[in-house]
Amino acid sequence: MERSQVRDTLRTFVLNDMIRLPTYDLRDDEPLITGGLVDSFSLALFGVFVEERFGVYIPDPDLTVENLDTLDQMVARVLRDLA
Repeated sequence: MERSQVRDTLRTFVLNDMIRLPTYDLRDDEPLITGGLVDSFSLALFGVFVEERFGVYIPDPDLTVENLDTLDQMVARVLRDLA
């Protein structure tokens, strides 16, 4: 799967299921958690989605604000295990 496809899928998920503002103009490098758009508990939801949609398991110790605060970081983490 190409980077752009992963980014588009994750962007849709973040906007619809995490932020719950489908028309929000989310930048790829915008901080989601440290920026106050979602709380850190949303990372668990992200982990479940990624495993179901992409077959990528992200261990709990990796589901951190430091690792997954932006869309860019999320995309990179999924691609790391898709390669």
